[in-house]
Amino acid sequence: MSENFYREDKDELRELLNQYDNLKSGRQHTFLEEEAFERIIDHFDEKDQLPKALEAAEIGIEQFPFSSVLLIKMADLLLASRKYSDALEILEKAELFDSNDINLFILKTDAYLALDQQLKAVELLEAALLQFEGEERIELLFELADVYDDYEEFDKVFDCLKLILEDDPTNEEALYKICFWTDFTGRNEESILLHTQIIDEYPYSELAWFNLGAAYQGLKLYEKAIDSYLYAVTIDEKFDYAYRNMGDAYLRLRKFKEAIEVLERVLELSRPEDVIYEAIGHCYHKLGNYAQARFHYKKASHLNPDDSKLFYKMALTYINEEQWESAVKHLENALRIQKLSPEYNLAMGECKMNLRQYKEAIQYFGYVVRSRPKSVSGWEALIRCLFKAEFYDEAVEQSIAALKITEGKTLFIFYLSASLFAIKKTKEAMLQLERAMSIVPRQVKKFIDLYPAILQNPQVVDVIARYKKGKKL
Repeated sequence: MSENFYREDKDELRELLNQYDNLKSGRQHTFLEEEAFERIIDHFDEKDQLPKALEAAEIGIEQFPFSSVLLIKMADLLLASRKYSDALEILEKAELFDSNDINLFILKTDAYLALDQQLKAVELLEAALLQFEGEERIELLFELADVYDDYEEFDKVFDCLKLILEDDPTNEEALYKICFWTDFTGRNEESILLHTQIIDEYPYSELAWFNLGAAYQGLKLYEKAIDSYLYAVTIDEKFDYAYRNMGDAYLRLRKFKEAIEVLERVLELSRPEDVIYEAIGHCYHKLGNYAQARFHYKKASHLNPDDSKLFYKMALTYINEEQWESAVKHLENALRIQKLSPEYNLAMGECKMNLRQYKEAIQYFGYVVRSRPKSVSGWEALIRCLFKAEFYDEAVEQSIAALKITEGKTLFIFYLSASLFAIKKTKEAMLQLERAMSIVPRQVKKFIDLYPAILQNPQVVDVIARYKKGKKL
């Protein structure tokens, strides 16, 4: 039945095109109705034969000069041809014959936007909203939202979508879009109120539950967000974005086992993504299951081999297990992609230092210090390395430099004291120790970690005990 209908329709169109050709060439032809010209124009337009479509529109308007439908079709074709002012002229003429055709307003809006006249587009659509109701009003609100987006009036985009949902609470397009614009504008409280009202009327709207969860998540109310997402996936058990957001909420709450469970559900429901594997890897990392963390980081890396961060994270799992050589291999991959990363250079320096490859470690730490001169961690690592390598004179110099650049961080007074003790400048070392203890005595732990043997010096023990007795530790 449908095949016969299609064949008849095709035959009818072929006959219309023959009659149209006869009309153009001046041969005898059957009278073509207004609807016939509409079909002929649409035929050429669908085949991307724009000049032929325009010609058909012109001939049709000659035959039916008061046809608003043909005038609107011609305006649409002129817009496609980037003849925006010509299109507006045609639309003005069409409006004289039918001012209630919604396409007039939509096409005029497109023309104004193309001519960079956003204000006129806004005024036109706002006036039209008073004229139309129901589905046509909703269509105009979507159009107005797009104009506001183009005009960067983002709060007004949210307002348009809110109006749509107040008129049509189950409008899927509006529900999808308002979720993004809620996050973008930060209007989470309004979104919570709106979607609560929708859910009261339509309790089985999974999108409304999802948007409610996203709004709670925007306010960092993660428990409430999770409850909302659970409702969403109860209604639609294949709602992968709800599981995805739920996973993020569990992560924020540091509920890593629960996060793994829902993120694995995302992998079951959608195409594999590096960010999901990475997030699961992060959870296992936090749980101290480094082998599983690596497994998932590797999965992510296979999907996104140019992401240096994934190699870095794999290296960190090896560092946590003190498998320095394995960590070095992954850091080499990370640095091959992003050579200038201070974090990667710092981690590589730590590995090299633990492998007693001190000169290489100093080079990596030196790069960190040069690239981030005010970073305490870079200076701390460099001085620790110099001290472990027994380059005590250089440790003294770098401690003084660190003190100057970091504007007197007490940690480096302790490190300076330790380095001075190491080169037997005991008197000066004691002065620096007293100075450091008088400022932040609790940091003496790092002083002792750097130079444990110093506790054999009774003077040092006396100074530490004195401040401990004074409850300054």
